[in-house]
Amino acid sequence: MNPKYLETLELDKILERLAEHTAFSAGRELALALRPATDLAEVQRRQEQTAEARALLSVRPGLTLGGVRDVRPLLKSARIGATLEPSALLDVRSTLLGGKALRRVVLSEEEQYPVLAATAQRIEECPKLVAEIGRCINDHGEVVDSASPALSRIRRELSVAHDRLLDRLNRLLASSTNARYLQEALVTQRGGRYVIPLKSEFRGRIPGIVHDQSGSGATLFIEPLAVVDLGNQWRQLQLDEQREVERILNALSAAVGEHAAEIESTVEALAELDMALAKAEYAYQLRAVQPDLLEPVGATSRQPAQAPFPEYLRLVRARHPLLSAEEVVPIDVRLGGEFAIVVITGPNTGGKTVALKTVGLLAAMAQCGLQIPAGEGSSLRVFSGLYADIGDEQSIEQSLSTFSSHMTNIIAILAEAGEGSLVLLDELGAGTDPVEGSALGRAILSQLLEQRVPAMVTTHYTELKLFAQATAGVENAAVEFDVRTLSPTYKLSIGSPGQSNAFAIARRLGLPEEIISQAEGLISAEDKEADRILDRIRSSRKEIGRAMNVAQTTLASAREKEKQARYLLRDAERQRRELLAEARQQLEAVREEQRRWQETVERKAVTRQWLDEAAKRLEPAAQAQQAAEAKLAAPPPVVEPVVTPERLQVGDEVWVESLQQAGHLLTLDGDEAEVQVGAFRARVPVVDLERRPTPSQVTAKERVTVDLSSRPLPGVELDLRGQRVEEALSELDKYLDDAYLAALPYARIVHGKGTGALRDAVREALGDHPLVASFRTGELNEGGEGVTVVTLVRPSPG
Repeated sequence: MNPKYLETLELDKILERLAEHTAFSAGRELALALRPATDLAEVQRRQEQTAEARALLSVRPGLTLGGVRDVRPLLKSARIGATLEPSALLDVRSTLLGGKALRRVVLSEEEQYPVLAATAQRIEECPKLVAEIGRCINDHGEVVDSASPALSRIRRELSVAHDRLLDRLNRLLASSTNARYLQEALVTQRGGRYVIPLKSEFRGRIPGIVHDQSGSGATLFIEPLAVVDLGNQWRQLQLDEQREVERILNALSAAVGEHAAEIESTVEALAELDMALAKAEYAYQLRAVQPDLLEPVGATSRQPAQAPFPEYLRLVRARHPLLSAEEVVPIDVRLGGEFAIVVITGPNTGGKTVALKTVGLLAAMAQCGLQIPAGEGSSLRVFSGLYADIGDEQSIEQSLSTFSSHMTNIIAILAEAGEGSLVLLDELGAGTDPVEGSALGRAILSQLLEQRVPAMVTTHYTELKLFAQATAGVENAAVEFDVRTLSPTYKLSIGSPGQSNAFAIARRLGLPEEIISQAEGLISAEDKEADRILDRIRSSRKEIGRAMNVAQTTLASAREKEKQARYLLRDAERQRRELLAEARQQLEAVREEQRRWQETVERKAVTRQWLDEAAKRLEPAAQAQQAAEAKLAAPPPVVEPVVTPERLQVGDEVWVESLQQAGHLLTLDGDEAEVQVGAFRARVPVVDLERRPTPSQVTAKERVTVDLSSRPLPGVELDLRGQRVEEALSELDKYLDDAYLAALPYARIVHGKGTGALRDAVREALGDHPLVASFRTGELNEGGEGVTVVTLVRPSPG
């Protein structure tokens, strides 16, 4: 992608904030160099990596890359044979140890974090190198005595020589003979040699080598000849120690050079993991979500059915990431389906430019693998290019006016952008004569539309509003403004054009009314008519929006009630099947008892007459058994109470629940249907319909049902509304008998609220009814006080 447009969208500022969350310099460099990918698979991998890092931090909030350093410059030195300082070797060791710890954390949950695990696999532990550096150098950066046998020996001898030297010097200081020659009884060092302070007037009284003189010349610092040999021995051992330490550091540096490739791979893997964890922490800070990634342009798997354009993006409650989350107003944006271009209008400072930058910046962030500050359900296409002409880019050096600058950018954009791109143009056609500017704007939008390039543009021109209203594939949008408070609301409304509100703002600010009236009179009749048309469109869309909200709420409520009814009926059917199974078991027990009794009778039979009498007594029981077996031959099938929209077909005979009428299905249109009810046609929700088969559709097999009683099975609901108390109680008693015989576990008695007389009478009758185990008032989703839910006594299995 062209970095110029990414800079216009201020992606560099996002990356700087991301880099603040990195743990070491290599991760920071990687974060600052991050650019949007254009391959869907790569963007998916980046997003999954961020999601995994966020999940990892949620279970290990203290996870860090402590001690990790970018040691790649040290590796270059080690490769060419340079000797690394002990501190540099400790940095190498610390980095390898940090990589080892992080590798084991990630790989311990490899199945849960596969993308992070693939990166962690590139971390090399180099255990021998780590152990050798740790053996030779302590945490203070000192080569320890045990680094080599030679060093251990040298340091022992060095300690003995040092002690001998100091002991001889202290004895010279303590001598009463020498005391009067000394400035003070003190042993010090000059040039790496131990010396004593001799008064200059006593030069030569203590034989020795002068190494230094005080500033006043009163004191000479001499190394007594008596300790010169001891001093030479001590100095020689110091040189031996230094050479041995250098040899050890050379060996360790050479080992680092041998493992340079593995260490470099480790640093690069750690930098990538560092950036992944930084992206996760930044997502927490932004309260961001992982967007859904749409299929590339041309794929049909997620394209709206019969839509002219694929879905390009859908942002829910999107926020500009560089603005305060507490102050910024979220916006909802969609692009694609019925339109590929959105024309945003509205007053200055109303948020048009912020809306453009929000869309472009969130698209760039998503393709960088960053989660976006938006709500769940937000989705974005992976764009092959992001193009933005936003802001005033006039250039004095290049002698370019604002209009020339915009045109230069737009010419380049039109030459490069394709169907897979996203184009963002701010103040299209501005900076020149309004008539010519609006004409150019319409021509540019027509070109983008012809090339099927998705775009979002802002403008003040009424002509572009009318163009968007009249052109298929182009849609108006508005940023709202509160005229009463003279402040923008920053809300974006797609589907209606915006207003500049210049006269209203001027009036509120106190501009004299005669000036405003004169200005309004200067507007042409065509422009006034255009504004009136756009105003009517805006009002109509608001009314339609409110009506759709009410309809959607009603539809959701109806679907929830349908779901609850399905659950109730299926539960009742399950309980009835359980009762049938229990009855079958009991019948089998009776049959077994009868068989055993017959065998006993046969064993004890003494006369033919006695057997005949016994057979006569068993005959009624055998007949009852056969009848029961016929009824219990098979459990009734589960009957779906409501026909789903997929099973309804034009021409079906249906029952319209809301109208309580039968009808003929004429058309199906999504969630709605048109039904012929008598001489009238009605549009009703599909969920309000139940298919009723015609007599010719009912086969003999469908008519065979298992009926445990002579009565038809009742429903789970009895509606008594509108009846007198006497009629209602009579029907209630009959219903309870039928429900009991049908083994229903419970029933809903609908009596309504009204004056409460029918409700009280029903509940009084239920209170002492022998078939009622208990009853309660319906829940809010069951009808509340207008419904009583009854639990029935279970029939005796005998």
